[in-house]
Amino acid sequence: MTEAPQHSAAPVGNGRGPAPTDTPVLQTEALTMQFGGLTAVNRVSLRIPRGEIRAVIGPNGAGKSTFFNCLTGVLRPTSGHIYLNGEDVTGLPPNAVSHKGLARSYQITNILPGATVLENVRVAAQSRRHAWNMVRNRYAFPDLMDKARAVLDAVGLREDENELAANLSHGAQRNLEIGIALATEPQLLCLDEPTAGMSVSETHSTVDLVRRIAKNLTIVIVEHDMEVVMGLAGTIKVLDYGEVLAEGTPAEIQANPRVQEVYLKT
Repeated sequence: MTEAPQHSAAPVGNGRGPAPTDTPVLQTEALTMQFGGLTAVNRVSLRIPRGEIRAVIGPNGAGKSTFFNCLTGVLRPTSGHIYLNGEDVTGLPPNAVSHKGLARSYQITNILPGATVLENVRVAAQSRRHAWNMVRNRYAFPDLMDKARAVLDAVGLREDENELAANLSHGAQRNLEIGIALATEPQLLCLDEPTAGMSVSETHSTVDLVRRIAKNLTIVIVEHDMEVVMGLAGTIKVLDYGEVLAEGTPAEIQANPRVQEVYLKT
């Protein structure tokens, strides 16, 4: 039986006040996730400063999604540590990790299809600003509606606020999911294949959106489209069989012989 990881003292910060400005938004130390005899993530360490777009890439089965699931509390890692703003959050459940300031999107769109675009974002905003109240009408909280509409402006969906989410195009649904994440007021946004299944024009639109929102928060992105990765990320970490194969700038990664052999196939 796997022993649950123990929480240790954070390397910096204590979670009770603002972290020092040089504290990374996200840091992992020797993060490991095993499933029986299979090691899906093997001692992966990274440090992401504020305001950076960081990409995690690798071939299928490299451990990218497992790594994301550990970061966001979906999986409890076998060993190692995860720090958000210097606070050890290793093994916390997804709702607790979210309240610490981390939000994510998924490979498969995760929206409320039977609700309007505005309601999807309003519900996410309410999770941060008010306790649930089944008696009071949602319009009793005008700040929620203002927040939701501001988010829709940011993701380019304000004109569709009264449309059912199910009626949006695939690209618009993916951008709505980003809006839902933004409504939780994160400091760190993890995007899992944000352009998957999109047309060329939808992909360009989403890339522009990520660039815009990156002005106000830190982003970690898993993405197979190398044009998207090279155009967005300042630093790229390459995983292969759960281990770190390489890390560097887009130019360094493109020129790395091991990455070319294992992933870029050039």
